Parts: sequence; structure tokens; C-alpha cells
Amino acid sequence: MNSELNSLGLPGAPKDTRVVVAMSGGVDSSVVAGILAKEGYEVIGVTLQLYDHGEAVHRKGACCSGQDIHDAKRVAAMLDIPHYVLNYEERFKKAVIDPFAKAYIEGETPVPCITCNQTVKFADLMKVAKDLDAAALATGHYIQSKMVDGTRQLMRPVDAARDQSYFLFATTPEQLDYLRFPLGGISKDDTRELAREMGLEIAEKHDSQDICFVPQGRYVDIIAKIHPEAFEPGDIVDLDGTVLGQHKGVANYTIGQRRGLGIAAGEPLYVVRLDPALGQVIVGPHSALKTYTVRLRDVNWLGEGKIEAVAKGNGLAIEARIRSTRAPQEAVLLVQDGEIFVTLIAGEHGISPGQACVFYADDSNETQVLGGGFIAEAVPAILVA
Repeated sequence: MNSELNSLGLPGAPKDTRVVVAMSGGVDSSVVAGILAKEGYEVIGVTLQLYDHGEAVHRKGACCSGQDIHDAKRVAAMLDIPHYVLNYEERFKKAVIDPFAKAYIEGETPVPCITCNQTVKFADLMKVAKDLDAAALATGHYIQSKMVDGTRQLMRPVDAARDQSYFLFATTPEQLDYLRFPLGGISKDDTRELAREMGLEIAEKHDSQDICFVPQGRYVDIIAKIHPEAFEPGDIVDLDGTVLGQHKGVANYTIGQRRGLGIAAGEPLYVVRLDPALGQVIVGPHSALKTYTVRLRDVNWLGEGKIEAVAKGNGLAIEARIRSTRAPQEAVLLVQDGEIFVTLIAGEHGISPGQACVFYADDSNETQVLGGGFIAEAVPAILVA
């Protein structure tokens, strides 16, 4: 049976298999298009215009800019594949930018790249690919999906330094069946070398750094345009409720922040909680930022069985990641009274609602991604004892 499948695990010869490649204009997605075209697949490149060309074209360090669209067009022309640019500005604003701003005024720290993958890239773009009668949608993400016992599972990539599983935990089993990640089994250095071999001008192009719609990382500028009311002044208080100073809007602060508080104290103070309802920024010592247990919402489970069954009782031992830049740590996943909790054995400082908590079978390369959820709140461990 396996001999009848092509390199993407699909039936039929590459020449008879149409694949849509999500081309961002960067090195990774360009190489994916090049690899598949070289193997003989019928490749169609699709690039999404997510925000205004005029504003985007001069933006450095951000993905999906006007320059990126231009680069994607050039790569597609060089590879001699069809290429389409689709205007998704309105959809992107409603699905990603508006929720991003709303999260900040509610005292959360959102991760918009996860939302973008959930909505625009893996839902809307997937529909486009299916409308084009493509057998699969391929992307340049550093992640793997493999067939295990008849089920396609999401796995960490070979290149741990490029692991993008934190941003892809919300991928559903149905989406996994249709998605392909050709770069998951190679390193970034290998990808750049392939780009050079293909003669692609973008072989040395730098990776994007900023959130694509946030100029120079100033997220408050975006929020101010959509929700100017989020910058009403209020009190900065300590853990006992004593007023220490004034702030210029809750949306200007994030949990764990130390600089820019504008108050004098005998010890360093950090933002430990935000209360938009009362308009308060609560500060305390660094030790007050330590959290062991978080309650999750909107959990996506990719593991075997139902999460309610495997994580009951004493819970399920997993590895969990709270930040994309940190390695997974030992944790316990527990379902109790209909709520889903994760207890971090070593704890973590500065956890904020809105961040993601991603589950892994263990902390090794190429291990299974079991899913994850968004942090609803950090709770005392005694509540889930």
C-alpha cells in the first residue's frame, strides 16, 4: 500500500497531484514550493494580502508585507508555477487584529500568530485550496505530521531551534489530514542551502521578527486606534490594595513588566495582575509572579482517546510549554469538574491569561504534540489538589 503513495503520503503520482503552497515570500515557503515543483507536483502558489499595501511595503522585520508579496511573485515566476494574491484584509482584521486589541483591554497577553493559523491560514486558506481541487495545502512551518497507527499526528520538528509547534497546537485532526509540512524533517541551514541550489534570490532573506500588523513592536498604537477608551488613567496598587501611583491605561501594561511603572519603592516591583474592571494595575515583588497551576480554555486535544478519560484522577504526566521561547517542562494535565488544569512541576514566572499552554508527550525532538489551550487564569495549586 505504501508503495502506491507519493512523497506527501497521497495516492497517485506527483504529476497527477495538485498541491497549494501558502507562499509568504520568505525562504521557507519558497523552498517548499521549489521542492514540490521539482518533484513534479502540480503546484499552485497562494499569497494572502493581510493588510494595506501602502503601509506594509516599507515594513522591515514583519511577515506578509508588501515586499513579501513581491518576493513571492518573483519566486513563483522563477519556478514557473501559477501564483495568486488574495485580499484578506477585512477577514484578517475581524479574525486577528480585533481580537488582539480586545484581549489587551481585557488584561490578557494574546498570541496573534496562533489565531492567524486557526482562522485565516488553516481555515480560510484551506477552503481556497479545496476549492482549487488541491489534494493538500503545504506550508513552510517547521513542524511534522506523521501517520502513526492509521492516524496523522502532529510532531515536533528535527530542528528544535525552529520548532513552531507552540503556534500550531490548535490545528485540528481534520486539518492535519489535509496539511503537509515538507520542512519538518530538515534544519533551517538545510533550507537556505536548498534555496541557494534553486537559485532563489531570497536565499539569504532574514526571517520575520515582529507581529506583522504591529509597527516596530508598538502594539499600543494598534489598540489606541481601535479602543482609545483602553487608555483611561487609573490606580497602580500593591497586593494589599494600597495606591502607589497612577497609570495611563491598563492596556499599556503586561504581566511581568518592571520598567515604566513610574513609582518609587524600596524593592523592584513588577506587574503581577491587571484588573480592567476596576482600572487597576496590581504590582508586587518578583516572587509574586510565580505560578504553578493554570486553568485553560479552548483546549484542542490531539492525543489518543478523550482528554476527559486520560487526564482524570491523578492526571496525565506531560511536558508543557508556556512560552514559545522556553523549553517544555514537566507538568501534569488534569480534568476536574469539567475544567482543564495544567500544573507545572517547576513553576513559571509571569504567566498571563491569553498565553498558550502546549502539551507534549516528552521534551525530545520529534515527539508528539498532544495539543494545548489558552490560559484563562493562573490559580493557586490548592484549588486543584
